[in-house]
Amino acid sequence: MNPNPVSDVVAFLTRPGWTAPGWTTVVFWLLIAASIVIAAYAWSTIPGQRAAKNLFGWICRFSIGAMWWQQTLWKLPPYYTDHPDKPFGATGLAYWMGLMGKHAAIPAQADFVNHIVLPHFYVFAPIVYSLEVLTALSLILGLFVPVWGLIGAAQIANLWLGLYSAPGEWPWTYFFLMVVMLIFAVHRYGRALGLDAIITSKRASRPLAQRRRPFLSFLT
Repeated sequence: MNPNPVSDVVAFLTRPGWTAPGWTTVVFWLLIAASIVIAAYAWSTIPGQRAAKNLFGWICRFSIGAMWWQQTLWKLPPYYTDHPDKPFGATGLAYWMGLMGKHAAIPAQADFVNHIVLPHFYVFAPIVYSLEVLTALSLILGLFVPVWGLIGAAQIANLWLGLYSAPGEWPWTYFFLMVVMLIFAVHRYGRALGLDAIITSKRASRPLAQRRRPFLSFLT
């Protein structure tokens, strides 16, 4: 039987070690629980949150956040691949970086990958992994989404241009995801049943003289 979205989701949620060590499944369940608790709290305590559009925004934001989380599972440290027994560059993050070095739309990007990133792979790999994990956490919890939405869009733009002519890749896939991340950032989707909504509500409830945190307003 061919896999389908339902069977894939069930496998992802119920089979520790499906694509990674079991601890990632436990952490993801905790993130699901945290996202639901945050959404329920925002819904019950902030009148402006009780709208269907916010519920829809939360579902969209959580779904894309789960996608980001899933995409970290095949590049876990310390080897940044799900097949550490294979030669370096044959699988995992190094493989995809190698493709970018061959198929990037901009020659300067290809040169940067080939001459700087790949020779110093274990310097750049933790940065890539950390940024993806933090982007996932931001979307799942609805925390600082304007900032991490932009950071996520920048990561996707790197993939869009880096894999532009790679075999089997459809560049529009990355472009569409980049647009989604920009929408999340510009429209502040963290304020839809997320921690950003709670932070913003508490800040708005203070006297005007105490609202001296413009940077916090930018983040949320």
